[in-house]
Amino acid sequence: MKPLGPIPAGYRAIDGELAIAGRKVSDLVAEAGETPLFVHSGDLIAQRFSDLRAAMPDRLKINYAIKANSFAPVLKLVSTLADGLDIASGGELDMVRSADFDLSRVSFAGPGKRDAELHAAIAAGVTLNLESENEARRALAIAEGLGVTPRLAIRVNPDFELKGSGMKMGGGAKPFGVDAARVPALAREIVEAGCDWRGLHIFTGSQALSADAVIEMQGKVLDCAHRLAGEAGMAIPKLNMGGGFGIPYFAGDEPLDIGSVGAALADRFAALPDTLQDAEMFIELGRYLVGEAGVYLTRILDRKDSYGETYLVTDGGLHHQLAASGNFGTVVRRNYPVAIATRFDTEPQEEANVVGCLCTPLDRLADKAHLPKADVGDLVAVFCAGAYGASASPSAFLGQGQAREVLI
Repeated sequence: MKPLGPIPAGYRAIDGELAIAGRKVSDLVAEAGETPLFVHSGDLIAQRFSDLRAAMPDRLKINYAIKANSFAPVLKLVSTLADGLDIASGGELDMVRSADFDLSRVSFAGPGKRDAELHAAIAAGVTLNLESENEARRALAIAEGLGVTPRLAIRVNPDFELKGSGMKMGGGAKPFGVDAARVPALAREIVEAGCDWRGLHIFTGSQALSADAVIEMQGKVLDCAHRLAGEAGMAIPKLNMGGGFGIPYFAGDEPLDIGSVGAALADRFAALPDTLQDAEMFIELGRYLVGEAGVYLTRILDRKDSYGETYLVTDGGLHHQLAASGNFGTVVRRNYPVAIATRFDTEPQEEANVVGCLCTPLDRLADKAHLPKADVGDLVAVFCAGAYGASASPSAFLGQGQAREVLI
């Protein structure tokens, strides 16, 4: 038997069923018309922003990385709560346009920006987080052709990483950003070219649950920004400190202590050097803001026995929930938080495997899980589905198509 991950706070049972924002899942599915279905709670998203702002220093601003979840209603809601949006493609720029967001508060990172994407971003007034010297020169040439002053920042590949992070984004050889030692020269070059200098973006990793690791990383980011500013001979107008805040997915995971992180950051902000005194300070978060507010609902189509093991076969799977299947960067497959949504307050009675409808052994949503006895027609809930679910899964695989999504 393999343990399930912890169900996030904010969910309860009504008449024995899982309820999301006070509504039973069977009612939500009936209203949507079919499964699989992603359900996102607007109240939980708003509460996460509120709790985060209460814990962080007043000076700190919050950017939302839309790659975590770009579902239009979610993006529209988050655009009213966040101070800025971070994009990683021209397609995401189009999504932000559709949300009627102030494009001057959008930043664009990514190591492979096409000329057409640079052109669109510069014309729109988006800040480019430059990933190389070559990209900087392409951007300057495009801006000159447009006759506009581009907003340019530099993404730094620092000489340190976020300890305990699920995905390393800095430290050592990386495709992301400009190696720290080369940043001062590039900063001087783009300022001398007459651009609107927007500072530094330093993103070192993601999905950390250790407050000590995040505190250490943020301190190193501030030290790095100060050092680079001094070497470049200029102040930093804006510092994107990256993110890294994780959420509990697996058994034994504990929530990140944002109170400790915020207190430590307030202490650092109280003693900033001259190079950072006037800088706008941002953190860039995605999954932390929306991940726990989303639930993936899928219906059991078949219950079968194979050599003594029980399989609950659903109409969903890895084509919508690649991460929950264990195929999105994890080395050892562990179970996400999963429940029989229509028997939410029933005690576990059996060991069962929850699998999807695809003809591949990789399509597994829960492995040897201790669950209430479920049957055909029951709904299964996969939690922590609000980030990197629909936005990061191969919905075209085997012609299955996208799941429906709702924001309530």
